Amino acid sequence: MPEALLALLVGVLIGAGATVVIFAAMRSRARAEEAAHPRVPDAVTAILDVLEDAAIITDPSGTVVATSPSSTWVGSVVGERLDQDELRELMKEARHAGISESQTMRIRAGRLSREARLVVARAAQIGGGFILVFVRDISEQERLQQMRQDFIQNTSHELKTPVGAIALLAEALEMAADDPVQVRRFTERMSAEADRLGQLTGRIMNLSRLQAADELIDVGDVAIDEVVQAAVEAQQVTATAAEVDLVAGGDRGCYVHGDGRVLIEAVSNLVSNAIAYSSKGSRVGIGVREGDGAVEIAVTDQGIGIAENDQNRIFERFFRADQARSRHTGGTGLGLSIVKHAIQRHGGEVRLWSREGQGSTFTIRLPLAEPPADAARDKKQSKRAAKRAAQRKEENA
Repeated sequence: MPEALLALLVGVLIGAGATVVIFAAMRSRARAEEAAHPRVPDAVTAILDVLEDAAIITDPSGTVVATSPSSTWVGSVVGERLDQDELRELMKEARHAGISESQTMRIRAGRLSREARLVVARAAQIGGGFILVFVRDISEQERLQQMRQDFIQNTSHELKTPVGAIALLAEALEMAADDPVQVRRFTERMSAEADRLGQLTGRIMNLSRLQAADELIDVGDVAIDEVVQAAVEAQQVTATAAEVDLVAGGDRGCYVHGDGRVLIEAVSNLVSNAIAYSSKGSRVGIGVREGDGAVEIAVTDQGIGIAENDQNRIFERFFRADQARSRHTGGTGLGLSIVKHAIQRHGGEVRLWSREGQGSTFTIRLPLAEPPADAARDKKQSKRAAKRAAQRKEENA
């Protein structure tokens, strides 16, 4: 019951003088309870609701009393103490100093995770013994900065090789100007190095474009049948030269929404890798499967496989599981990185299965899209025709 209403009732019963005394006693008791158990002002909790950074408020005992919606990754729970020693120590320093304290530190993401994230934390006393701490996760910024540095270093190193080779071959060519055989040999090697340089710079540009652009440029309905066919045709000459059979099959009539050119390049890169790491007389298969609202494109080889220790790094830029074979095949170490970023840009993922000596399977998984009206009708007719053919086969058997 509100204090004023209660005082009014008491005044009616025992008189106005007694009402003043009782009302004053009630106010004093309320102030004492508020001092013993302070509460966070409503305005402060309202501000917490709209903050993008993690924000946590603790009472004088160090118990969490309020959090922002974006602080769930920190693992703070209202009614419990903060789990991170680093944050507790920072808040203690702010309480003792009476001013805001800021530090860059690494803290665990939640109570169960062992992952340490780099954060900038600032703690300040906001009255009533309450301490407010803001936590901004800068792990992604650190990761991106490291990626940029690695990319620049790796690119510089990789470009030096063909550029240096071309310079040396040019000198040798000048010295062998009177020897037609030597001139022809050096010219062929220069041409090969120039091709390698062009391939490397082209892939660097493609990867940079995939990472820099927020959206795909040429987006539309893409037929997976056409993607697989184009990728096979692009690698058929290479496969024939390596004496490797290319076999494609699986579900037909599947569509996705995206950039057909980018998807063709991604699948072609997988097929190219499979050929490069396959032995003569082996087979590379490209299979398509539809299900659970997605379409999967699996590229399987019977090659040397990938060591388990290398599988976590296989999608890194310039990483090569087999350096000697990569030099022999002219690989740039960028193909799988391009595949990963291209598929992620389409809302999909790339999975890897591999065993040393047994081969590898790279599986692209993309969200399935509704086919155009004409394609949907053709797909239904094809399924009915396939069903009738299967029934006739059973009857004849």
